[in-house]
Amino acid sequence: MPNVKFKDIYQVLKDNIDNCKYDASMMLPTEMELIETFSCSRNTVRRSISELSKDGYVKSVKGKGVIILESRESIELPIGNLLGLQELHFKKKLTTSVVNFSKIIIDESLSKKTALKLNTEVYHLHRIRYFDNEPIILDVNYFSSDVVKDLTIEIAQNSIYEYIEKKLNTKILASKKVIVVEHATELDKNFLDLGTYDCVAVVKTYAYTDSGKLFEYTESRHRPDKFVFVEASSIRKVK
Repeated sequence: MPNVKFKDIYQVLKDNIDNCKYDASMMLPTEMELIETFSCSRNTVRRSISELSKDGYVKSVKGKGVIILESRESIELPIGNLLGLQELHFKKKLTTSVVNFSKIIIDESLSKKTALKLNTEVYHLHRIRYFDNEPIILDVNYFSSDVVKDLTIEIAQNSIYEYIEKKLNTKILASKKVIVVEHATELDKNFLDLGTYDCVAVVKTYAYTDSGKLFEYTESRHRPDKFVFVEASSIRKVK
């Protein structure tokens, strides 16, 4: 695998974990084995393993190796993820349907809600996220048209973040996420199969370009029976 990147190794290892290739040992191959397999540097392997650890797949144990953490049936979203859903990789097939696409001007009420500046022109979207054809998430998006130029429905059905970084050459620097539980709205009930649930888990995302400009406010409204949010951490050492 010439010029292999850590993301390539990450994906191969993640696929192997998802497909239970290492279940018998519950251990990843050693660093040396991975270096030989992928013909890459030690640093590249370590970076790949670090990303797997951040996403809650593995844990490095000194003197033992890299242990694979048991998976769960629910769909896990890393809290610290800067990527869009399309850039994450799930066992289930992800598709997106854009059910609302318009341009609006941020008024005083929306400015307070989104933190976007008054009179900013934004793309306002409602996107339904399906996993294996099951509606799981309702995304309510506000994207500044100054930053996300010439957005289309076709782009919104795929990856807006990839469009921003690769086509518009704008770097996404950081995001702030706030997680709350709210009563389900009529919009939630119309687009999500909530069953007997009357609440949704809402992830509010504020995203910034590398110039510090707030360009996005999104409410990702999740079915409460399908998602958990994870943050991998180490046990604190007691001195």
